[in-house]
Amino acid sequence: MVLVQNVSKLYRLYARPADRIREILPFSSKPLHTDFWALKDISFQLERGEFLGLVGPNGCGKSTLLQIVCGILPPTNGRVVTQGRIAALLELGAGFNPEFTGRENVFLNGEIMGLSRAEIERAFPSIEAFADIGEFIRRPVKEYSSGMYVRLAFSTAIHVEPDILIVDEALAVGDAVFANRCVRKFEELKQRNVTVLFVSHDLGLVKQLANRAILLLGGRIEAQGSPKDVINRYIGLVLEKQKSDAPHQLQGSFRHGDGTSEILDVTPLNSRGESARAFAAGERVTMRVRTLFHREKSDPMVGILIRTRIGMDVYGTNTRLEGISLGDFAAGEELDIDFQFDCWLAPQEYTLTVATQNPDGSSHDWVDEAIAFEVVDAKSMAGVANLRAEVTWTKRKQEPASP
Repeated sequence: MVLVQNVSKLYRLYARPADRIREILPFSSKPLHTDFWALKDISFQLERGEFLGLVGPNGCGKSTLLQIVCGILPPTNGRVVTQGRIAALLELGAGFNPEFTGRENVFLNGEIMGLSRAEIERAFPSIEAFADIGEFIRRPVKEYSSGMYVRLAFSTAIHVEPDILIVDEALAVGDAVFANRCVRKFEELKQRNVTVLFVSHDLGLVKQLANRAILLLGGRIEAQGSPKDVINRYIGLVLEKQKSDAPHQLQGSFRHGDGTSEILDVTPLNSRGESARAFAAGERVTMRVRTLFHREKSDPMVGILIRTRIGMDVYGTNTRLEGISLGDFAAGEELDIDFQFDCWLAPQEYTLTVATQNPDGSSHDWVDEAIAFEVVDAKSMAGVANLRAEVTWTKRKQEPASP
C-alpha cells in the first residue's frame, strides 16, 4: 500500500552558487533565490496489487514524485506512507557501483533490500537468466551499455520479491525483445498482487498495464482515473498546446545550396489549417514550404523528407515525382507549396528536411531537419508506419489421433 498525502516539493533556485552563502549572512537584506515548486499538493492512494501509471510532459514532476515515494527525497510538505518492501528502478546509474561487477552489484542491492546472502544466491540464476547479458555479468558495470545496465537493474528489482515496485521509464533504452519480456513480467507481477507505480511516455504501455493513471502537469495532478480517459485528456492537451505556441523559426542541423532560391519558412498545419507541431495519428497534415527566388530559374523542384529522430528516412517526395511542373520564376518571386498527406505514422517524434533543387538534383537550398513534429496516439505499435492491420482469428480443437 502507498499513501501520498498533500505532498509538495520546493526547490530554491539561485542565479549564482555564491548567492547561497550571501543569503545566510546577517547583513543580507533580501532573498537571493526564487522558489520553484516541483510538486504541489499531490495526493493519491495505491492499493495492494494495483498498477498506477504516471504520465505527463518532461519537467512536470514525475521523477521527483517517484523519488519521494522511494524515500530518496524528503517532501517539503505532506507525507508518504508505504507498507512492504520497495524495489525501485529510477534514473540510469542509480543504485549500482560502476567499479563492481554485475554479480557483485546484484548481491549489494539484494542486501540493501534486506535479503540474506542465501536468498540472493537462490535468486541469482533467475536474475542472470532474465538479464541475459552473458559473460558481462562478471565484468564491471562501467563497461556496460545503457541497455545492458537496464537489463540487469530491472532483473534485480523484480527478483528481490518486492511488495512495491517503482519504475521510472526503464524500458525506454531496452531493445524490443527485452521490452516484450518486461511486459510479460509485469503481467506476472500483477497476478502476484505486487503494487507497481511506474512512469512511461509509452501511452500504449500505460493503457495495457495500468489499472489507473494520473496526469501530472506543472507539478500538480491535472487528471486521474481510467488509463483511457487520462491518456485521451493528455493527448488533447498536447494538441491544444500547439495552437498557442509561438511561431517557429527555420533552423536546420545542416544547410547548403547555390543560393538560386531560399526557403523562407516551413509551416506544419493540422486538419483545421492551424499551425501545429503535434498531430493525431491519421490526421490530415499539410507541410507548407515558402520559397523566395533570388535569380531567374526554370522548372525548379521542391521536396520534403521525413526522418525519425535517429535519422532514418521514412518518406520523401518532390514536385517532379508528383508530376508537377512549376514553370519559370523571376528574381524576387515567391512560391508556396503545400504537401498534404494522412499522417499514418507510429507515435514518436520526427523531423522534416526540405529542399529546393535544379532539375539535375543539385540544390538551391537544402535544410536538414528544418522542423520537428510529433505524432501522438493512445495505441502503441512497432516501427514507423501505422498500417492499420485488421486481425481475425480462429480457434480450432485438436482432433484426437485415430488408433
